[in-house]
Amino acid sequence: MVMLHSDIRSAIHLASTFRQSSPHARLSAARAASFRLPLSSLALTASAAARVRAFSTNEAGTDCGAVEKVPSKPPICTADELHYVSVNNSGWRLALWRYHPSPQAPPRNHPLMLLSGVGTNAVGYDLSPESSFARYMCGQGFDTWILEVRGAGLSMEGSQPNGIEQSAHAISEQMVATAEAATDTIFTITEQSTNVYSGSPESEVAVTKQDPTEIATVSDESRLVSKLTDTFMRISEKLSGFLSEGQSKSISAKFFDQISRLLEDTFLFERFNEIRGKLSSLMEARQNSAVASQIRDLSQKLVNVIEEAQRSVSPQLFDLQERLTATIEDFQKQLDLMIKYDWDFDNYLEEDVPAAMEYIRAQTKPKDGKVLAIGHSMGGILLYAMLSRCGYEGKDPGLAAIVTLASSLDYTSSNSSLKLLLPFADPAQALNVPVVPLGALLTATYPLSSRPPYVMSWLNHMISAEDMMHPELLKKLVLNNFCTIPAKLLLQLTTAFRERGLCDRSGTFFYKEHLHKSNVPVLAISGDRDLICPIEAVYETVKVIPESLVTYKVFGEPEGPHYAHYDLVGGRLAVDQVYPCIVQFLSRHDSTDTEVHESHH
Repeated sequence: MVMLHSDIRSAIHLASTFRQSSPHARLSAARAASFRLPLSSLALTASAAARVRAFSTNEAGTDCGAVEKVPSKPPICTADELHYVSVNNSGWRLALWRYHPSPQAPPRNHPLMLLSGVGTNAVGYDLSPESSFARYMCGQGFDTWILEVRGAGLSMEGSQPNGIEQSAHAISEQMVATAEAATDTIFTITEQSTNVYSGSPESEVAVTKQDPTEIATVSDESRLVSKLTDTFMRISEKLSGFLSEGQSKSISAKFFDQISRLLEDTFLFERFNEIRGKLSSLMEARQNSAVASQIRDLSQKLVNVIEEAQRSVSPQLFDLQERLTATIEDFQKQLDLMIKYDWDFDNYLEEDVPAAMEYIRAQTKPKDGKVLAIGHSMGGILLYAMLSRCGYEGKDPGLAAIVTLASSLDYTSSNSSLKLLLPFADPAQALNVPVVPLGALLTATYPLSSRPPYVMSWLNHMISAEDMMHPELLKKLVLNNFCTIPAKLLLQLTTAFRERGLCDRSGTFFYKEHLHKSNVPVLAISGDRDLICPIEAVYETVKVIPESLVTYKVFGEPEGPHYAHYDLVGGRLAVDQVYPCIVQFLSRHDSTDTEVHESHH
């Protein structure tokens, strides 16, 4: 059976190949080398009049009354408080970890929001009291909040208000149990992937010892027709909103190919292709009762073809109906996963982040209504995208200043190891791999990277540079910080590896091209040994920001120490080198408009 591990094997091969390239060939930079960008580097090509949806941080669709502060936090949450905010029209309740500002620290004017990377939760910002980025920031006087977007950490879907605390504890227990199990048992990637995916184009079905000439009952046939009709209708209805028209066609074709294999080299192959063509045309049509009726009629004809093949008693057609049933069930399960994990980058940008910002403002009441924000990896990409969209629309993003850590809107100039995601950019791969269970995969491979013979040790260097993170903290990060990533999210993020960089889901708005229209101060930080977001990628975005607004810093020295992707928020030297730099920048931009006005009199 062709399972997820074959796709992952390819991805690991890509990453392994990348690892062979020398990281020393990158731009060299002294630790904390800081510079302002020359005006000549700020050339920007304006995009054609792009059609974009209206976007505003004040139009988040959030019902601020539908929020919860959990009286009893689950063990996994090491913050002072755990809050939940509901996002209208989504069913999601987003988790917000809150850290109270130290009374001994200087008072601050703005709350601080932290955004995590793709497929990660709040744990990465609070690995231990000694290295915790969140604890450090609240110790400096910032009322600090970590957002867990939909699908991450303790965020949940569909819970009733009176069941939120119980659900949070259940999620926490599951995360802890998974981490403990990984400590004692070496799982294989195959075993992990089998738990998530049950189908493939070449699904094997056990051969039953029954009379191949036996004809199915009317009720059996009716059920099979219903399954086929339901599958075709769901492809037509659900995927039309999930993927573009061309991508939906690709998914449909893949399903037909699976059925086609069952009839290959038989006298019925041509008849099947005729039915397939008619079904494809109907599935592309606008949905109505007449179309649904025709799809059912064609499903009946397809089942009749299978029945006729069954009666032919050809050896290759034994158990054909059972194999068709298994193919449909496998496909349905994959569709269910795609529909369950039905969100992308723009959902985070337009719904989750604005909902969190509105709630944080309501709780902290800053005088000018603004917040400070820090984003690591995809978190920083979200902040860049927000500045770009609001700059294009001439709106205030509600941000006093932002800090991005290992983030970029354009990876085309770099040799980022994230290129291993590119195979998933093919819409057909969204069916093979409807979600990428990053947490399960890293949990499965952790023993292979941390114990002899260390066959997967190169994965650790993707996360942290040598000797930069205590082994126990690295273990906690790997086993507790990562979540499942929807294919739909990956499909959008991989546009960052194409010309013009990351774009919205419509493919008409390119975020980098409007970033120069923002007036929000930016501190962009990168690590010298970051294989995921190399310094070339970070600079590719930084250079389009007006030089009066941006400060760019690279941490790491030629002879060491070095900083990899997660060392910026959890490395042993970050407390002394990175965190103070961020506090200094945020402090410069923490004054309110009122204070600035008063200082001029």
